[in-house]
Amino acid sequence: MKRLVFEPEHEQLRETAHQFLEKECAPYVEKWESERLVDRESYLAAGKYGLIGFNMPEEYGGGGVDDFRFSAVIVEELSKFGPATPGLSLQNDMVGPYFASLGTEEQKERWLPGFITGELIGAIAMTEPGAGSDLAGLKTTAVRDGDDWILNGSKTFISAGINSDLVIVVARTDPEARHKGFSLLVVERGMEGFTRGRKLDKMGLHAADTSELHFENVRVPGGNLLGQEGRGFYHLMHNLPSERLSIAIAAIAGARETWRETLQYVKDRTAFGQPIGSFQHNRFLMAEMDTELEIAEQYIDRCLRAAVDKELTAVQASKAKWWCTELGKRVVDNCVQLHGGYGYMNEYRVARDYVDVRIQTIFGGTTEIMKEIIGRDLGL
Repeated sequence: MKRLVFEPEHEQLRETAHQFLEKECAPYVEKWESERLVDRESYLAAGKYGLIGFNMPEEYGGGGVDDFRFSAVIVEELSKFGPATPGLSLQNDMVGPYFASLGTEEQKERWLPGFITGELIGAIAMTEPGAGSDLAGLKTTAVRDGDDWILNGSKTFISAGINSDLVIVVARTDPEARHKGFSLLVVERGMEGFTRGRKLDKMGLHAADTSELHFENVRVPGGNLLGQEGRGFYHLMHNLPSERLSIAIAAIAGARETWRETLQYVKDRTAFGQPIGSFQHNRFLMAEMDTELEIAEQYIDRCLRAAVDKELTAVQASKAKWWCTELGKRVVDNCVQLHGGYGYMNEYRVARDYVDVRIQTIFGGTTEIMKEIIGRDLGL
């Protein structure tokens, strides 16, 4: 079924993203996977292709395009290609909007030009060793010292933690104010007391650098406060719907690509003198997955329309996030089974997809948290 949500200009960007992946990423996949790190040069290349900052203001070098469908196209193409790519969704859909919507003119002039070219890589540091979904458990603190902040604490599971130059740190600036006690501080590479811990050894997504970050009496200038003091929690909540929709888009696009490869496999692989896809169980299973993926795509497109119209709600995004990531996990698991023993071999993409997809029901808010948001909206 043709997806009517996209216009010709979105498909043009899709072709650009495809060219970027084939030329700038495909030759280096094995290297990045083995080194557990994507080269910084790939971000610079993405900037030259116009794949970073197209949604940033033109006066800083961005594209000035306020249309989440462009983000969706890039997310889909990267997800179909595989995880050995620069974290463009992190830059465009998560970090960038904080700078664009909360930054002062001075901050935008200082950070956005390099961010848009890929010279400066961003990250968001929220999760801590003892606190994830529950912000009330965060222990990282920032205390006023004249015009500066003194930052102390540790973060973990930070995407782009190794490569990042600008880290938006969620810190408690008022220990008595609960949700009104958090602020966002931008820590820059090279600040004294800011260190990076080990590159975490993950089950999947090996090329995507994820690390621990440590802050020991880091002096953060007052000019690096992002947004309003004490409004950090609300700033985070404002951006979460689009972040979660991005994860849902990635889940379905990746699962659809795994399904496509499996479709070819079950046509080519024979058993008992016939293609394994011709057995009724396998034929029905492929039909079921195709149907469910298409239905999920239709809901995603509905959410994309809402995002473009600035009407996407936290509940809609939560529904998309939990359903699409759980479906993606189930589809990939079925595809491994259909591959038989070969599905367990890393030389087949489906085996790598199996470990890569598992995190999607966890990061960006677990399935359980998504259901909690939806349930509360029902008055339960």
